[in-house]
Amino acid sequence: MRDEEQIVAIATRLFAELGYDSTDTGLIAEAAGIDGRTLAEATGGKRELYRTVMRQAFLAEEELLQRALAAYTPDVAGAHEVTEIYLDFYVANPQIVSLWMHRWMGDATDVADLEKEYVNPQADAIAAAIRDLTPPDVNVDFLVRTVIWCIFGFLSGGLPGRQGRAGQEPEPDEIAEFRVYLHVLIDRMFAPAP
Repeated sequence: MRDEEQIVAIATRLFAELGYDSTDTGLIAEAAGIDGRTLAEATGGKRELYRTVMRQAFLAEEELLQRALAAYTPDVAGAHEVTEIYLDFYVANPQIVSLWMHRWMGDATDVADLEKEYVNPQADAIAAAIRDLTPPDVNVDFLVRTVIWCIFGFLSGGLPGRQGRAGQEPEPDEIAEFRVYLHVLIDRMFAPAP
């Protein structure tokens, strides 16, 4: 079983760095120190291995969601707490950000329904939690996705206008600056309509 876990860890790293479409099974097998046949027997092949990688990402995100919902209080402070939990999770898990960013840029389109299985139910759960708090002129589904898009965009592209930071892990001061922005965004989105 340890060998399978090692293969999944290697595949996770490669899919996150190169994307599904640019990672062939030979590369995964070579990195794992095995041949392609052994890889296929152990994992079911590239498609199944990718689904396993994405399932593990989902399970980590599901744990995050449960933690965030447990901490949520039905007020703006609760929305801020959920945002903090999400930001901290993705700062600590850049491979998950990268896996989803590759998909959002058209990678692995032949592996269908992952968003339907994994992303949408989680986004719907957050939207349901904050729906009554959200002003009527704010689309709650867009709001949830906006926060996610902002976090993923920041973590994969850095702060706008900063040279040479895209693709690098953000510095603590950059995370702090972005965190302030997220809190302003949350305050504005939950402010009563004029």
